[in-house]
Amino acid sequence: MSADVKAADVKALRERTGAGMMDSKAALIEADGDVDRAVELLRVKGQASAAKRADRGTSEGVVASYIHTNKKVGVLVEVQCETDFVARNEDFSEFAYEVAMHIAAASPLYVSDAEIPEDQVEAERRVFEEKAKEEGKPEDVVGKIVDGQVAKWKKEIVLLDQEHVNADKHGSQTIEQMREAIAAKVGENVVIARFACFRIGE
Repeated sequence: MSADVKAADVKALRERTGAGMMDSKAALIEADGDVDRAVELLRVKGQASAAKRADRGTSEGVVASYIHTNKKVGVLVEVQCETDFVARNEDFSEFAYEVAMHIAAASPLYVSDAEIPEDQVEAERRVFEEKAKEEGKPEDVVGKIVDGQVAKWKKEIVLLDQEHVNADKHGSQTIEQMREAIAAKVGENVVIARFACFRIGE
């Protein structure tokens, strides 16, 4: 395992993940220079750190807004953190804005799947079951088919599960992965608390 990693690779990895310089260098060394593997290692570590932070209170934050250029769609999103210092952080504010912009384009209904009413989930499940039976699917595979369709449906309506609409900037990162990255970067618990979307005529 070589300790000879390029400064340019460390810089690129930091920009891609939001991790610190020493963490990025250590991940590249552990991954033997494989950048994609280093990203995976940092994400795993970031998720572990985020899990530790998850119980910490978030009484500070920002309300970010996005108004589409046609002035017919607007979004407000509340993103919370632990301290006023982080609430004033440029990267934190940029994250909140990026989330607001995504909401305007992707129209999620809930922040997380925990917010979806159970009766709504059951109603969707029944629809998928009936459809599978009408298509003559074998009884022993209907359950798996329905589980897969319910999971896909949740991804379509849950903010944290959606991939950010600006793929050129964020790749295939989900909003949850972006949230984990900013939490790791600022060293605080970051929570997308709620959002509201306004569309003319709706």
